[in-house]
Amino acid sequence: MYKWLIRPVLFSFDPENVHYFSFKSIERMFKIPGIKQMLTTRFRAPAHPVEMFGLTFKNPVGLAAGFDKDGVLIDKWKFLGFGFVEVGTVTPKPQGGNEKPRLFRLPKDKAIINRMGFNNGGVGALIEKLKEADKGDIIVGANIGKNKDTPNEKAVNDYMFCFEHLFPYVDYFVVNVSSPNTPGLRRLQEKGPLTEILSTLQEFNQRQEKPKPLLLKIAPDLSYDEIDDILEVAENTSLSGLIATNTTIRRDGLRTNKDYILQIGKGGLSGKPITMRSQEVINYINQRTEGRMKIIGVGGIMDKDDARSHMEAGAGLIQVYTGFVYEGPGFAKKLVKGLSAPDEAEKLKERLLRK
Repeated sequence: MYKWLIRPVLFSFDPENVHYFSFKSIERMFKIPGIKQMLTTRFRAPAHPVEMFGLTFKNPVGLAAGFDKDGVLIDKWKFLGFGFVEVGTVTPKPQGGNEKPRLFRLPKDKAIINRMGFNNGGVGALIEKLKEADKGDIIVGANIGKNKDTPNEKAVNDYMFCFEHLFPYVDYFVVNVSSPNTPGLRRLQEKGPLTEILSTLQEFNQRQEKPKPLLLKIAPDLSYDEIDDILEVAENTSLSGLIATNTTIRRDGLRTNKDYILQIGKGGLSGKPITMRSQEVINYINQRTEGRMKIIGVGGIMDKDDARSHMEAGAGLIQVYTGFVYEGPGFAKKLVKGLSAPDEAEKLKERLLRK
């Protein structure tokens, strides 16, 4: 119903306006008596718990960062079958992000281009949402970044501010230095600045009674030599894991009209065009570390086969964004059901035990 009736209507309007309209609609929907019970019956995903980072995820399918930046629907996603949700990217101060239009659909490619630019309400507003939310059994991670006007040499202060203030309210953290939509941000993936940021966060983290899992989200555009450098930093700073991958700045092999792509301009590409590259990066990390590095796989997961391939490449958990936009509210349930199929469950169990 979604793909043939609802999606064509939604796709006829501006993508960003539809995004906010959808959020408002979901909020209003949850005020209807009995809706939670109905949604639980309609979209409940089968039990498929995964143990990673010392946390228990009720299933391996999460909502990627960038979709619910401000945690507006933190306690609603579990009713659509998600096992975890990652809020953010959040910055210390609120910021409006880049100029509009900044979000574009590429239906012929099952893709999205965005240059949102870390638009969010800031750490303070997110904390209020986290306090209000009835999380239940859904795991919540925080994806943290720096404000656009913070120079790179002071970026560590922004990451530390987010980490310290959000620490009591989330289950894990992700450092985002891989978005292509904040000028100069990806230079923080280099050894020196990356080591400074991660070491500073870990120093604070390890002083706490119960340290939180700390992960790093990396770009798909890195060379294998650059990934090797990141793996060295990850090991030296005792990272809990990596999220592979963020959006790409490449435009290879798209079916969408080239003139339209040029008209769109800069931004990160997500969806089906990056499926294979994400899997390649996941597989490389897994092979290079002999399975020691825990990985959350994200990028181009559009169906259960993509989800399975990401996990077979080495991901213990997966996240979706563009696939959810294209496939609709039942997407998480379909993925979990596909990963829980008897012939695949044993393979996944065996591989996860090896981790």
